[in-house]
Amino acid sequence: MKQKLVAAFMPLLVLVLVFSTFATNGVSANTSKENLELATLQGDFDLSSSKAVKVIVELKEESIVEAKHKGKKQSKQNLKSARDKVKKEVANRTSKSKVEREYDYVFSGFSLEIPANEIPSLLATLGVKAVYPNVEYTTTEVVSEEEFSPAMFDSAPFIGSDEAWDLGFTGEGVKVAIIDTGVDYTHPDLAPNFGEYLGWDFVDNDADPQETFPGDPRGAATTHGSHVAGTVAANGQIKGVAPDATLLAYRVLGPGGSGSTENVVAAIERAVQDGADVMNLSLGNSLNAPDWATSIALDQAMAEGVVAVTSNGNAGPNNWTVGSPGTSREAISVGATQLPYNVFTATTTSSDGVSYASSAVQGFPTEEALLALNDEDFELVDVGFGAPADFAGKDLTGKVALISRGAGIAFVDKATEAKKAGAVGAVLYNNVAGDMPLIPGMAVPTIMLNQADGQALLAKVDDVTVSFDIAFSERVGETMAGFSSRGPVVDTWMIKPDVSAPGVNIVSTVPTFDPANPHGYGAKQGTSMASPHVAGAAAVILQANPEWGVYEVKSALMNTAEKLIDPATDKEYAHNAQGAGSIRVVDAIQAETLVNPGSYSFGVFDKKKGKQVEKQKFEIQNLSNKTKKYNMEFSFINEVGKHVKVTTSKNLKVNPGKTQNVNVNVQVDASKLEPGYYEGHLVVTEGDTEIQVPTILFVGEPDYPRVTHFGFTPMGDNNFEFYSYLPGGAEELEVWVFSADMSVEIGTALTASDLGKGYNYHDWDGKLIDGTELPVGTYRVAVYAKKGNSSRAILAADPLTIQ
Repeated sequence: MKQKLVAAFMPLLVLVLVFSTFATNGVSANTSKENLELATLQGDFDLSSSKAVKVIVELKEESIVEAKHKGKKQSKQNLKSARDKVKKEVANRTSKSKVEREYDYVFSGFSLEIPANEIPSLLATLGVKAVYPNVEYTTTEVVSEEEFSPAMFDSAPFIGSDEAWDLGFTGEGVKVAIIDTGVDYTHPDLAPNFGEYLGWDFVDNDADPQETFPGDPRGAATTHGSHVAGTVAANGQIKGVAPDATLLAYRVLGPGGSGSTENVVAAIERAVQDGADVMNLSLGNSLNAPDWATSIALDQAMAEGVVAVTSNGNAGPNNWTVGSPGTSREAISVGATQLPYNVFTATTTSSDGVSYASSAVQGFPTEEALLALNDEDFELVDVGFGAPADFAGKDLTGKVALISRGAGIAFVDKATEAKKAGAVGAVLYNNVAGDMPLIPGMAVPTIMLNQADGQALLAKVDDVTVSFDIAFSERVGETMAGFSSRGPVVDTWMIKPDVSAPGVNIVSTVPTFDPANPHGYGAKQGTSMASPHVAGAAAVILQANPEWGVYEVKSALMNTAEKLIDPATDKEYAHNAQGAGSIRVVDAIQAETLVNPGSYSFGVFDKKKGKQVEKQKFEIQNLSNKTKKYNMEFSFINEVGKHVKVTTSKNLKVNPGKTQNVNVNVQVDASKLEPGYYEGHLVVTEGDTEIQVPTILFVGEPDYPRVTHFGFTPMGDNNFEFYSYLPGGAEELEVWVFSADMSVEIGTALTASDLGKGYNYHDWDGKLIDGTELPVGTYRVAVYAKKGNSSRAILAADPLTIQ
């Protein structure tokens, strides 16, 4: 069928966590040899459908910024002429198409609405370089806000912002663009940071980038952008990291907090042209792809001198979960940390005298709320998986909700629903073997049990009450948030995030939508909340060092970051969890030596016989007024013995204010090493100063998950096409069918073996492999893929309906 043509000339479809490019011969409007090629296509498109879809078209004609930094001349008029020529050709080649937004500054191209089955013709259009889907972007936040006192705001001082203020550096004179859901520029803590020009609203296409108000028929009200803006630069009852910075707001995420690629790219362009010095994008999707339209635009914004900061995503703690635009080669991608916190133990006892050994605290809104569970007996109410419908008709006032893990509902959402229903706490039990993660900041105090203990309590839920004995155990230092997405980036193998910053229970400004009571504050968590700490820090650093460019700012933040220790292992978190570490503002301001880039990936070494050598280089910048002598050494955390050899200069003298390049040779005998990745550091020392630059190299096939994306396309008459993305192929693949609530495994839909890398497609007729025809109803489907000793199973995002 026509959809499968995609796999023939495109190794990657879009809604996946892995990226690859292609170039192949094909049909062209112009038959000269140099034009016998198709544009690169990235996306999951049903090319058998005539339904209109939106895409982003990238032109071969370079953008103004890209051409400028290649030493070429480029003009808006020339770009317009090239763009108009392509637009005309597209109109001639397609039955129906509509050009919407056009780009020329940091991205060359336009957004286009076109029938999906005419995309192949678009790919063959002369002048088209690549086609991307106009995917949805959402905020990278994991909980909704509560009401809080502004006195609780403590994350900015933790990273040293108040010390920077004491030195006179508050971000004054620096413009920070907030590309988000809009900003409540009338909030008393934010109004002083706005000038007459507020920014731009790309959702409603006007000059009023206000948040979505309650009652908008298109979707829910938003508060996210105002919270982000407050962390950057609030200057009232709350003070952001850079309280005197100037804010510009660009609304790209509309009602409900979602938006599109076309608006995000347009906002990046406008922010650069509006003179922003820093931009913050606390948004993302699940695409682990370095060459995505949004990422390309951010790379060019950095080239033009704008410090671009973006959130890393909230799909952790597994590797390979970073999403675009956190995958950008140049922008500063930010992971989320939790500030130091107290750990509590919890004993759960039912009124029949049974104590549950697996009892532990999962999360809580405040210590006071958690400890308030002591010395009382509570009724339990079974609420299934904790979906909103599970609470319907049940009275939980003053009671404890008993909730099962599962059904695709986030832990925090289960707790939020319990609070809405009036519960004072929750007991959340596992539905599979193993442990559950700690989730700081949950809406009600939540105690977790393993599967066996949870089932035992469920069996007598109507016959017993429960009591808790909760006590302080220990204090834990700054740690990585479990939800924070991890790298590396597919294809470039870059370490991501670049740095980390506080992102759990961050109190900041939110709109009240009530002019009579404008002082709104709330707590949110996510990498959305971490990113603006770094954007604010960048503003402070630029005020202190106005001669610095974007890479000095990035390197200063990375080189001076504090390495974080995982309390579970008592060792440093992996580079792909924390990046270079948690930022420290004053140390970055006062850096006298910069090593750039701030992290290194030496890529993949997979030569079957003999030694493979890769060459790289870095630079050392001496910012002081005296000559400095540096010593450089490489060390690896994993034991790699004699099979990895890194050679570089041992000693280097750099004159005041000068920068010197240092060449590096990496030699790896991959055949002598186990496949996997090997982390280490480039250690640069000068006197008492030591800079540890994270490094990574891969041996053999990278350790990406066996399957990173799974879904299906209804083909009519209860026939479906399953698609799965297998980064390294699979020896075995199975598709499993479950009941809609995941409580019953129905059976196996199909099996396959010896599958190649990339997307794989399988037709399915609605019957199990034993011939059983599924009854009418709604089901959930999951795919299992295995290769060697590595396997993974993931659930399709949408339910499957048999009619």
